[in-house]
Amino acid sequence: MKTQYYTATSLDGYIADANNSLEWLFQFGDPEDGSYPSFIQEVGAIAMGSTTYEWILNHDSPDNPNANPAQPAWSYTQPAWVFTTRTLPAIPGADIRFVKGDVRPVYEEMRAIAQDKNIWVVGGGDLAGQFYDHGLLDEIIVTIASVTLGSGAPLLPRQITTPPLKLVSATTYGTAFVELRYAVQRSADEV
Repeated sequence: MKTQYYTATSLDGYIADANNSLEWLFQFGDPEDGSYPSFIQEVGAIAMGSTTYEWILNHDSPDNPNANPAQPAWSYTQPAWVFTTRTLPAIPGADIRFVKGDVRPVYEEMRAIAQDKNIWVVGGGDLAGQFYDHGLLDEIIVTIASVTLGSGAPLLPRQITTPPLKLVSATTYGTAFVELRYAVQRSADEV
């Protein structure tokens, strides 16, 4: 079982633009032969921040005229924990738990429910950083798209220098994407 931050980013390190939009990414469609189908099969629990959740609500809702009618309002079958300090609407029929505060007690609950499957930190970067801060993040899987945004939501707003992340693999998908997999290494006093 691993806790994984799996996301896409621009070449200059932003997961969303200055308006918290992912429209820049959707111009590419689904990466040809991407890793998502095999990745999601190994996920037993999902963590996301409120901005990510609200983006899903605003863009995948059947009530949204800009939503993709071929895509359900909630495409996850796994239970999801949404970290928020605000009251947000639930999605009928979805196993969504709204939580706030320290990620550690929520992580223990997620682990118990995920059992031997992985925990996916969907976004944002600060939430992934909170898991990292407490030694709970095992792997970062980032797909880099061939665009720059100039500003927006950073990939991972943390300084990670010692020990550095360990590159496990690099895979190209078409002419627009490269996926990098990094293992999060622990310092000797964290092990």
